[in-house]
Amino acid sequence: MSDAVVAQKEPYEVELEPGTYWWCACGRSKSQPFCDGSHEGTGLSPVELKVSKTETFWLCGCKATKDQPHCDGAHNKL
Repeated sequence: MSDAVVAQKEPYEVELEPGTYWWCACGRSKSQPFCDGSHEGTGLSPVELKVSKTETFWLCGCKATKDQPHCDGAHNKL
C-alpha cells in the first residue's frame, strides 16, 4: 500500500450542493479535493461524502486528517 501524497498544506474550501461526492484520499488526483481515479494501484480508496443541503465544507488537502474528509488541522503539524 502506498502512502498518501500531500496535495496542499491547507484545506480546500468548497461549497457543495446536495449529492454524493468522492474525496481524494491518496493526494494524486488532478481534480483536488475530489477523486479522479488516480488512486488505482495504491491500495488507497476515496471517501464518500453525502451532502444533504448546500453548504461550505473545509476538506482536507494534506490527507493526514483523522476526520476524513474534513480538515482537523493536521496540516499544522506537517
